[in-house]
This record gives sequence, C-alpha cells and structure tokens, in this order.
Amino acid sequence: MNARKEPDAAAAEPDATARPALIREFLLVAGLFLVYKLGRQLATGHTGEAFRNAHHVWGLERAAHLPDEISVQSALLHGDTLVHLANAYYATVHFPATLAFLIWMYLRRPAHYVWGRRVLALLTSAALVLPFTFPLAPPRMLTGTGLVDTARVYGPSVYGPPSSDHLSNQFAAMPSLHFGWALMVAIGLIVATRSRWRWLWLAHPLITLLVIVGTTNHYWLDSIVATAMLGVALAVVHPPRRTAGTARPDTRRLTTGPSVLVGAGR
Repeated sequence: MNARKEPDAAAAEPDATARPALIREFLLVAGLFLVYKLGRQLATGHTGEAFRNAHHVWGLERAAHLPDEISVQSALLHGDTLVHLANAYYATVHFPATLAFLIWMYLRRPAHYVWGRRVLALLTSAALVLPFTFPLAPPRMLTGTGLVDTARVYGPSVYGPPSSDHLSNQFAAMPSLHFGWALMVAIGLIVATRSRWRWLWLAHPLITLLVIVGTTNHYWLDSIVATAMLGVALAVVHPPRRTAGTARPDTRRLTTGPSVLVGAGR
C-alpha cells in the first residue's frame, strides 16, 4: 500500500483544542461578572463630578456634530410598543446574550472560547477604571436637553432612584459595556464561524447601539470609547489562526495522487 494514512483533520484545527475545565471556567466567568458589578459599586459617590462631566460630554458631542440622541429617541417615541421593546432589550438581552455566546463558544469552538473570554475580561477590567477617573451621568438624567427617561416613563426599568439604588452605579455611563460586549459577541461569532450569513451578527451591536442611545442610557461617545477599548483588547489578544470547518488545501490529492499513478503503472 503506497497511500499514506491521512492525519486526523480535526487534530490539525485549533478548535480541536481540549476544552478548559468546566468548573474553572465557570468560576472565572462568574468572577468576571462579579468584579464587573462590584467594581461599578465601588465607584459610587461622585454625583457632582458625574453631572459636570455629563455636560462636558454633551457639549463635546454637539461641537463634534455627532448625531443628536434626541433624533434617535424621537423614532422610538412614535408608539408605546417600540419604546417598550427598546427598554426590554436594554434590560434583558445584555447579560444573557453574552453568556450564551460564551457557552456556545465553549461547547463548539474551545480555542475561540479562550480567546473571547480573555478579550471580554480585558475589556471589562479596563472599563472599570473609568467610573473612578471619569464618573458620568447618563443623558436621561440631564435637564434642559428634551430627552425622556423612557424606562421610568414607559417601563420596564432596571434602575431605581439613584439615591436609593444600591445594586448599580448609574453614574458609570462611560464606556458602554452594553455596546462593547455586544460588539465582541458579533466579532467573535464572525471570526469563529464560516457561514455566509455570519455578518448578520452585526445586527446585535447595531440594535444595541440604537437602544442605548434611544433610551438615553448612554451617549454616542460612550459607545465610541467602548469600541476603542475593544480594539486595544483585540490587538493584545489574538484569535486562533484557523477555525474548524475552514477550507483546507486538498492534501489528500497531494498524498494519494502519486500512489494512484504508481498503481496505474503496475
């Protein structure tokens, strides 16, 4: 027999990497979410500075001729159904979508899972610095802008009055991890898959962007900063070079071809 046995194709792919230990990964991801929540909690108590920064950001956006948040919100306020859906999207999609992304990557793309988890951890850790150095009140709290706090008026809302809300820091608007995580979910799925429809995952960060701005939970600048920070994280943490299912050279033809020719000669 002249034909050589082909190496296992799966073994040649990065995603054939053994999955990290489940318990360890569960503790790591749970720790990431816990640090995210506790870090924002520790950065409370800068109300005056947060409102001063909010007016600076609002003025900077107008000077830079960025789209007005009011125009996006006006589109949502054409009907109660649309604004309810936007509020619900903001309240319920952020964490579950990111968690589902990590679970799917862990089960189907182990090598890409490790990459995605590292990028999210780096982005989240860096984002926790800004509430300490640049506390920022969200646009829904600014008076004289014409903006409406859609969650408070129409519901559902995830926040209570800032003075009595001890579960979250509402003065940590920058950067928007809602947008940063949504963008990473889309990028991760685009990189880890090869379907011709994979670019449709960009709809998730696009909808998230319109929702966080339209519900006045974030400024445009919050998403721009989140994108920049994600770009740095992606530059530091590189993805696997190949994915399972990626087209590979026809090595079978190269290895078995001479054998076929020899057999024909015989």
